[in-house]
Amino acid sequence: MPSPGTTRRLIWFGVPVVLLVMLTAFWNWDWLIPVVQRRASAAIGRTVTMSHVHVGLGRVVTVTADDVAVANLPDWPQGDPPFVTIKALTVQVDAWGYILGHGLILPSIGLDGPRVLASETKDGEANFRLSAGSGGGPPPKIGDLHITDGEAHVVIPALKSDFTASIETQGQGEAAKLVVDAKGTYASQSITAKLVGGALLSLRDAHHPWPVDLTIANGPTHVALKGTIRDPVAFKGADVTLRLNGPDMELLEPLVGFPIPKTAAYQIAGKVDLNGFDRIRFTDFQGRLGNSDIAGTIVEEPSGTEVRGKSKPVVTMDLRSKRVDLADLAGFIGGTPGRSNTANATQQEREAVAKANASPKLLPDTPVSVPRLDWADIHLRYHGARIQGRNMPLDDLTVVMDAVNGRITVRPIRFGVGKGELVANIDLTPESGKTVHAKVDLHMRNLDVGRMMAATHTFQGAGSISGVGAVDSTGDSLASLMANGNGEVKMAMAGGDLSSVLVDLTGLQFGNALLSALGLPQKTPVQCFVGDLALRRGILDFRTLVLDTGEGITNVGGNIDLGKETLDLALKTDAKHFSVGSLPTHIHIGGTLKDPSIRPGAEVAARAGAAAGLAALFAPLAILPTIQFGTSDAEDARCGELLRQARQSAGGKALPPPVQGASTEH
Repeated sequence: MPSPGTTRRLIWFGVPVVLLVMLTAFWNWDWLIPVVQRRASAAIGRTVTMSHVHVGLGRVVTVTADDVAVANLPDWPQGDPPFVTIKALTVQVDAWGYILGHGLILPSIGLDGPRVLASETKDGEANFRLSAGSGGGPPPKIGDLHITDGEAHVVIPALKSDFTASIETQGQGEAAKLVVDAKGTYASQSITAKLVGGALLSLRDAHHPWPVDLTIANGPTHVALKGTIRDPVAFKGADVTLRLNGPDMELLEPLVGFPIPKTAAYQIAGKVDLNGFDRIRFTDFQGRLGNSDIAGTIVEEPSGTEVRGKSKPVVTMDLRSKRVDLADLAGFIGGTPGRSNTANATQQEREAVAKANASPKLLPDTPVSVPRLDWADIHLRYHGARIQGRNMPLDDLTVVMDAVNGRITVRPIRFGVGKGELVANIDLTPESGKTVHAKVDLHMRNLDVGRMMAATHTFQGAGSISGVGAVDSTGDSLASLMANGNGEVKMAMAGGDLSSVLVDLTGLQFGNALLSALGLPQKTPVQCFVGDLALRRGILDFRTLVLDTGEGITNVGGNIDLGKETLDLALKTDAKHFSVGSLPTHIHIGGTLKDPSIRPGAEVAARAGAAAGLAALFAPLAILPTIQFGTSDAEDARCGELLRQARQSAGGKALPPPVQGASTEH
């Protein structure tokens, strides 16, 4: 018989053992479901439910929950599936590490059959924006993540997007990888995408950068991203190459998050640098844009500016081209970019260019999208070192543009013309409705006449033209802005000469034209050139336009209706000296900016082509290949007086001084 003391000890030790055995035999871990559901719901701010819980005890505790569901928001439309459902969720917890104060460590998480419905209503409410719960504390440290038979369905009406992605992990250990395949529509375009990433175990391992290989085809737009990311969870430390190609950069807007004007077909590649979600840099990229080359750096801060309680991207672009075809940039003023021979252009784009070329209108009438102006703050610096184009009298281009809170300022846009320059400062301010208020200040500084005449491939010349101009208007497109514009243009030429072929043909001087064709004489001096043009409600009135050369004097009158794009100009030429065929001549320039007509016209076919080419650049310059003067020597003094009057008017001080010996201002 055991002693009473032994009996007492057996009772003290035996009863707990029996109770433990009984507890193990009859314990049901589902009894903890209410506690787990409350804690999980508090942590993510959503109702979390599950059907069963299984626990495997040990130094590392394994917890498996069946039929896990994360609900939508309380006011979410009834009838939609839950935000997340998981057939089985298995979590390993390092209990010993937690006891030792190492924090919550989850060596492994397994998801079997997860289904995600990421949806957004038409008014912008989204079920995938999780609010912070009351759980508190630092986030857990997650090790490996296994996904089997996963699927995500994404529906975002604002982006006109509805696509489904299959998600799973493949392989084990370092050879494991994440594979995602997506298919559906995005921005009203079909989309297919494939992501092959490294093992999810290495997501937080900075010593083993996470490999990524992503390809996206969104309609005709193709994106490829390949390389490694040091910390993909924090979106930092990228060493990846990004390649983009497609028929129009405007189609990139839903992918990059900020508006881009229409462009010609493009193909570019560069490096991507990530600094968390605060800044994304596309650096040292190079490629083609239509017939132009393009290179530079683009930096986007997705939430860089907060306006009226909402954040919007801030984009900084530093771009450059060695050679640029201005036709590729036509989209920036609402035109159709590219040419019929643009490389890699689609048939649809070639048809669009052909349609634009066939249109009788020169000025683009594409409406400005005022809401898009305020989508992002954009800062652009661009330099085109050489402007391509056989008939283009421009050498280089520099643009400094800032779009902030919907207001666009271009200070400046500068074109080099020989040793001179054409400079404009532009302000575009959105008004109520769909219109913008535009203000333009124009400066012509020593425009090289020889360079402009060389663009006609017919005439020669020398000297420089300077002038000023201003336009104030309201409209919803470049065409309507010009049609509603008010302002003025003043210009004058200081010395130089023009090809006598130009002068003689304009004055119907057949004899001198023949001599010029034989090489004698080659040029005629310009004594004076003064232009004073007024813009009133889209009508450009030639108040004064006088050209005094060694051969004659020409006066130009009439107007250009920029709304209707029609020309109604009259030129009267009087030769200073008698020559074969030298008769006082009246020439009328009519037609449209795109298709001018000149009467008499048989002997001026070459001038018509030159005028059309220059009209596309700057309407007043369109008459340069056609102008000529006519009065006697006694009337030469008028040029000095006209120039004096122009210089005394607003902005006139930008005009050059009168040429010595050309007038009474000797």
